[in-house]
Order: sequence, then C-alpha cells, then structure tokens
Amino acid sequence: MTTTERTEFDADAAGAILRKACEVADLDPDGIEMLRFGDHAVFRVDGGRIVSRVGRSPDRLPSVRREVAVAEWLASEGYPAARLVTAAEQPVVIQGHPVTFWEGLSDGDSYASTREMGALLRRLHDLEPPPFSLPSLEPFDRVAQRLKRAVIPDATRAFLQSMAEDLAAEYGRLRFELPAGHLHGDFNVGNVLHDAAGLPTVIDLDGFVTGPREWDLMQTAMYYDSFGWHTEAEYADFVAGYGFDVREWSGYTVLRSIRELLMVTWLSQNVSTNPRAAEEVEKRVQSLRSGGSRRDWAPF
Repeated sequence: MTTTERTEFDADAAGAILRKACEVADLDPDGIEMLRFGDHAVFRVDGGRIVSRVGRSPDRLPSVRREVAVAEWLASEGYPAARLVTAAEQPVVIQGHPVTFWEGLSDGDSYASTREMGALLRRLHDLEPPPFSLPSLEPFDRVAQRLKRAVIPDATRAFLQSMAEDLAAEYGRLRFELPAGHLHGDFNVGNVLHDAAGLPTVIDLDGFVTGPREWDLMQTAMYYDSFGWHTEAEYADFVAGYGFDVREWSGYTVLRSIRELLMVTWLSQNVSTNPRAAEEVEKRVQSLRSGGSRRDWAPF
C-alpha cells in the first residue's frame, strides 16, 4: 500500500506518518508512544498491543520488504521471532516511508538471558536457508549515507570517513573461522525480548543478510569486554548457549572496531535533534581517536 509526497523525518514527522499508516491499515492510531529513533522510528500502538516501525527514508523500503519476507519464513519454521499483524498488507508506504506493524510481545521490555540468546542464535544459524535470496553482508554500506546526513563537525566527519576506509581494507583481509550463512545482522540483548508467556523472541528482522557467523556474535562480546554492559558470567552463559567464543578468533579486534564505528555513525544521525546524542558522539569519537576506554559509552 503506497501514498506519495515527501516530508522531513524527525520524531513529529514519524508520528504523523504512523497515524496515516494506521488509517490505511484500518488500525486504531490512539495510544502512540515512541520507543526509539534511529534507522527506524519505533512506536508502541494501542498500549503496546502493536509495535510499529517507521522507516527513516525511502531507501529503507527494500530492506523492509525483506524483513516482511524473513518474518513470514521464520513463522513457517516455527522459530520464535517477531510476528506481523495480519490485518494489513505490509509494508504500508506513506510519503515514501515504509511502515510495518508487529504483534506486541508484552506490556514492557523484558530481555532474554544471555544463555537464551546464545541458544536462540545457534538455532537460527542452524536453520536451512530461506527460500529467497538475501544480500551479502556489507558492513560499510550505510556509513557514507549516515555521515552525509549527520550534523557533525567537519573534523569529526573526516575522521570517521578515514576510519571507515582503513577498516574496510582490514576487513577484506580477514579469514573467518565459522561457516558463512544467513545472519540476523544486529543480534544483541535489545533485540531478544520475552513474550507475554516469558519465552525469548527475536525482533528487528530487517538486517538479515548472508555472511560470516562471527558478525552475529560480536555485539554480545563487545557489550561484555568493551562496555561492561554484560558481566563475565553473562558472557560465559552466551558462549555456552551458542558454542563458540568469538573473542578467541584472530579477527575479533577488527570486527570490534567496525562495530564501534557503526555505533557512532548510527548515533550521529540524531545529533541535530538530540543534544545528548551530540555529546555522546563527540565523546565516542574522542575515545576512538585516543584508543581510550569505551566503558563510559552510554547505551542509546
């Protein structure tokens, strides 16, 4: 479903787009609450019964269509992942922005344990490939676009661009230990929630690609040893659940640097509307420049 006309994308615009999408999908637009704002604006609708994702720009449409196909595939496999609301053909496209509607999991965010995460990721990687093609992992494909739209100092932009070029060369020389296959693409504790019955469920399916399985293991490892967001015991549980410790692989530090770059460029998109984000980006860039600790990076 598509309506045309373009608009600047911020929190207010995203809310207006969502309300129009609700009208098209014949869903009740009352009780909208924003959860987060990044590549998508994510909202609770109807007290959390539905969660909606509004794409930042029209270039998100191919990945959102892929997300819908992935959700349908995982449902057919009985894999515990986010389920689409079936009342509407999806995605709904409003002013070029793709909008999707998902079944809410519970009244609030209840995160899975790291052991549950590891087991679910192993189960995901062990599935037979989907009956449609997935794009190859391209770690740097959004960096240039994010930096172009980011309202950041020129020196910061130049530093991040140079860092991306250096890391792209290093990435091309990596030798991976695990077999390649389908990936979630953004597997971390924020994307594995308990449903209303307390069962762990994987969400945010728009990043599915094919590539090295090490990519899906990176964020949990980093959240432990770079940021201290997981304890040693929690990380050990994740490794036990999955069966492989990515930190022992020789290319770990390169992928860690790439992930850190992506975390900074993702956040840089919001600096014009969020003073906290602007301060956090500069703090993170300073630690990248100096090689200092990442322990004071704040979650967003």
